[in-house]
Amino acid sequence: MDSQRTQPTATSATTAATVAPPTASPPAEPAPPASAMRRALARAGAGKTLNVDEAAVLLHARDADLDTLTGHASRVRDAGLVAAGRPGVITYSRKVFIPLTRLCRDRCGYCTFVTVPGRLPAPYLSPDEVLDIARQGAAMGCKEALFTLGDRPEDRWQAARDWLDEAGYDDTLSYVRAMAIRVLEETGLLPHLNPGVLSWRDLQRLKPVAPSMGMMLETTARRLFTERGGPHFGSPDKDPDVRLRVLEDAGRSAVPFTTGLLIGIGETQAERAEALFEIRRVARTYGGIQEVIVQNFRAKPDTKMRSAPDADLRDLAATIAVARLVLGPSVRIQAPPNLIDDEYALMLAAGIDDWGGVSPLTPDHVNPERAWPQVADLARRTASGGFELRERLTIYPEYVRAGEPWLDPRLRRHVQALVDPDTGLADEDAMPVGLPWQEPDGGWPADAGTGRTDLHVTVDTEGRTEDRRGDFDSVYGDWDELAGQVSSAPQRFDADVKAALRRAESDPAGLSDDDALALLHADGAELETLTRMADDLRREAVGDDITFVVTRNINFTNVCYTGCRFCAFAQRRTDADAYTLSLEQVGDRVDEAWEAGATEICMQGGIHPDLPGTAYFDLAAEVKRRQPDIHLHAFSPMEVINGVSRTDLPVREWLQRAHEAGVDSLPGTAAEILDDDVRWTLTKGKLPTASWVEVVSTAHDLGIPTTSTMMYGHVDTPAHWVGHIKLIASLQRRSLETNGRPGFTEFVLLPFVHTSAPIYLAGLARPGPTARENRAVHALSRLLLNGLVDNIQCSWVKLGAELCRSVLDGGVNDLGGTLMEETISRMAGADNGSYKTISDLRALAAPTGRPLRQRTTGYGAPDPERVAAAEASDGVCAAVRRPLPLLR
Repeated sequence: MDSQRTQPTATSATTAATVAPPTASPPAEPAPPASAMRRALARAGAGKTLNVDEAAVLLHARDADLDTLTGHASRVRDAGLVAAGRPGVITYSRKVFIPLTRLCRDRCGYCTFVTVPGRLPAPYLSPDEVLDIARQGAAMGCKEALFTLGDRPEDRWQAARDWLDEAGYDDTLSYVRAMAIRVLEETGLLPHLNPGVLSWRDLQRLKPVAPSMGMMLETTARRLFTERGGPHFGSPDKDPDVRLRVLEDAGRSAVPFTTGLLIGIGETQAERAEALFEIRRVARTYGGIQEVIVQNFRAKPDTKMRSAPDADLRDLAATIAVARLVLGPSVRIQAPPNLIDDEYALMLAAGIDDWGGVSPLTPDHVNPERAWPQVADLARRTASGGFELRERLTIYPEYVRAGEPWLDPRLRRHVQALVDPDTGLADEDAMPVGLPWQEPDGGWPADAGTGRTDLHVTVDTEGRTEDRRGDFDSVYGDWDELAGQVSSAPQRFDADVKAALRRAESDPAGLSDDDALALLHADGAELETLTRMADDLRREAVGDDITFVVTRNINFTNVCYTGCRFCAFAQRRTDADAYTLSLEQVGDRVDEAWEAGATEICMQGGIHPDLPGTAYFDLAAEVKRRQPDIHLHAFSPMEVINGVSRTDLPVREWLQRAHEAGVDSLPGTAAEILDDDVRWTLTKGKLPTASWVEVVSTAHDLGIPTTSTMMYGHVDTPAHWVGHIKLIASLQRRSLETNGRPGFTEFVLLPFVHTSAPIYLAGLARPGPTARENRAVHALSRLLLNGLVDNIQCSWVKLGAELCRSVLDGGVNDLGGTLMEETISRMAGADNGSYKTISDLRALAAPTGRPLRQRTTGYGAPDPERVAAAEASDGVCAAVRRPLPLLR
């Protein structure tokens, strides 16, 4: 599809008067020596991996060199089609073009799509206009509804803001989402969304309503964006770094994504080659680039670049051929057929395998002077090149066949109604028919109550079935590409630990980053001094009691496709260890916990693709229906964002509804390391730091307390630990200043358990922190959070008894809970059991000489009845207790 072509941007008479006319002429770039061309062609012909310099040389190929180059590219393309099971097939998508709005906040020099409010009857197409286009297209056998629009026009045009307000939409993307749903429900066409720059949160919000999305990268030539007179000058959404982030976030979100290059806008061949390599990097890392458009610039009247020369079609062919060689056989490459004059044969020879979207109804609104070819003519020209033309859907066959996580379950029926199940291409005889999109209220996954629902018990007796999930080689992205992002070089450290200790005595919470980092390197006598200092602060803050809570963990499902590379708990729904509990099973476990004296249920689960956003409310309500007085500590920020995305509610409103349903506090998990550079190595699709901060801060503002956590010792460094702890401190400080109360009840340190963690099995992570590092970071947490977060918790599951005692002597005051069923760390290979009885915890704490005290979630004293019930069961329900061996 050519849905991204010439990303819409705005121009006006005022802009034209204040910005120098852009030029499409690149800086002088000498042709490469003939020897360099021969060498690059020889390497390409031999199937060698090209580097960026060789790719830049090949972009200069013309005449006989171009013939040789396209021959190599054709062979790579043909091999890819054979591997895909459709040899000799060139695809296209039968679509309608829905120009939802022609307003935009950007100012590109070549765009004729975008206009100003005074030239439009209304800032946006109305719902009736949208549906009229879609219905006509459906009647003509179209299957794709291409939504094209400018970037966030409400940020620039008051008319757009007023229209959205009057129509009841918060922003343009809310309107896009609503119209995509109506098109699905009322016409059956499959939306492909092209709304410009999207954030990670935007992608989560739109993924359930569109099988695919896209945005042209266009170029990575930064000077075209920063220099006055450049085609992208004054256009915030054309920052190459911003656009690359969109491609990465789409991959993290498992969105089949279209991108591409716009050639001839002033970039050099070297810059063009660099852009291709950036696309390859993203494609390999995340696997989500479903097609790459190589589009040639065409000058248009009434634009600032109207006098610039059109991109040469031989240049286009060379770029397509190099793209094929760089991107490989499995990436689909497209050239828009209405922009290539009569050079169909040349583009086929260059290595394309797709013609993009062709509409029998609507014009190409981005290139209105260039009519679409008739499908019959396109088929004839394709056949002349020795290929068969076949229709596909907006989502490519590879992603249709893969299903989860690429295709949201809410769209499954819509896609199945139009797809040929044997090929993954379109069923050309199928006519679109509207189908319901929303899940029924109170919907629950069809597989609830199935799978290995006894895993919480058998993980201790039988262990996991396999050491890794079945899609290990694909769900996490490309391990080789990821390896290049992990630094293995040792870090030199020269800071003065003694000086840092002296400064910590007077102002522990005010330590500089350098001093805090110095203390993380403390060893020997200096480490003993650090831990003693932390323990003194602990005594002043909370006394000598070692606290614990009688709680039951309930992980209601382990089906998840987020792709966290550290997580050994998540499973595909077809894996042997996969399970999903029914609401009744959840309720039964709550009753068992209450009978055993529990004061808390800690509930989290995988991001099950079938889980409706309201399911979290159903879970909370079931817990409170069974045991109204039990404290529900539930749903990580990742689960909150998942619920927000699926319900399309604001974070604040979703949390209010969760609280009304029964959620009393939130676990501050899904934090890992709150640094996105680390997060995007450690996880594929988890929420970014900003979203985690938004969720916990909003919860604090609403009076919903949360915990805070840090998982460390994998691909991070001690400097990341310092930054993470200081961010927690700043968020607590904000809550105290803004709300007059703390937001975090505790800080929980979670050392990385490596044994079955995918990123460790792939050889990219270290095997967790050392004992010295564990002691140092627990102690430093007490110092940096002094006066802010009183309770520092260690994890007996991950540390074991001996290390727990060590950190209890170094600033820690809390052991967490009895847990009753701890499955997540056990699946990763932790060998300290899935529960601890109260007797176990007493034995663990006894050597410290400090008293053990049962607490509530908020660190208060439980009711005497709860304490008595807990003592009677020893803090663990009978259903999960391992029977004692028989004496013979």
